[in-house]
Amino acid sequence: MAAYSGRIAYGHTMNRKIRVCISGAGVFGGHHAAKLAAHPRIEFVGIYDPEHPERAQALVDEYGGKAFETREDMIAAADALIVASPASVHYRQAIDALEHGLHVLVEKPLATRLEDAREMVAMAEKQGVILQVGHQERFVSHAIGLFDIPETPVSIQASRVAPFSPRGTDVSVTLDLMTHDLDLVNLLAGGEADEVTSDIRTGPSGGIDDARAEIRFPGGTRASIHASRVSSDRQRHMRIEYPSGVVEIDFFNRSLTNGTPFALNAGFADAPEAQDCLAAEVNAFVCAILDGGQVPVCGIAGAKALALALRVDKVA
Repeated sequence: MAAYSGRIAYGHTMNRKIRVCISGAGVFGGHHAAKLAAHPRIEFVGIYDPEHPERAQALVDEYGGKAFETREDMIAAADALIVASPASVHYRQAIDALEHGLHVLVEKPLATRLEDAREMVAMAEKQGVILQVGHQERFVSHAIGLFDIPETPVSIQASRVAPFSPRGTDVSVTLDLMTHDLDLVNLLAGGEADEVTSDIRTGPSGGIDDARAEIRFPGGTRASIHASRVSSDRQRHMRIEYPSGVVEIDFFNRSLTNGTPFALNAGFADAPEAQDCLAAEVNAFVCAILDGGQVPVCGIAGAKALALALRVDKVA
């Protein structure tokens, strides 16, 4: 893959560093700060959070860098940005950075409106920079070997449920939780869904807190997906039926049942990219920027997951 153009020089020199900052000092911003500070190829320059400047200051006190007072100051100090803010502001924060030539890693979902996601993809292409989306189950699935199976699934069933928490409730449960499974289904089934029917229900957030979707793809794959943040338990399960057998994955307990003839990694839980998806995500971002490595979840893939999620929510 050819190297990307951008604000810094590229190559395979391992001692080259990229200046990275974070937008958002919440729980995920804190997790990212720890990963950036520990990465040998990153200079962690700081955090910007206008809503919670005290959190930003606490994180830089622990991990270094600067608590920026303005977005403009942050953008001027960095080569790349990680957007770890609430989903409803992903677009605004990312597009500003992309317009100024920064590489951007956006936690899922890419945006909340499809036109915004498309603008982000187009801006990244125009500026010649990386746009990566944080669908972390991609790394677990890669560790399993799921993407190496040379068959298209007949059917996919997925369930991702959890008790209620106010985190992530600025968007629907579809954009908050189901998006992980929608991204995987898009990749495994291939093509744009022919038909989407759904049952969506509001809950304590005031928005969609429970969603069930039936999806049909042009290759014949059928997917049944459930996501809820008003469940009494916590579950992240996927059952994939192939012509040659069935694969069942428990993403929460990190276990695998393989009924196909294909060699999958039953011990995937011990793989570094499955043990620490966030570190794998950050490292892939760095390698894409500095070495021209493959972007694991590009902006287009993030936009496709968003498009399907909006169809489930009956807003597209």
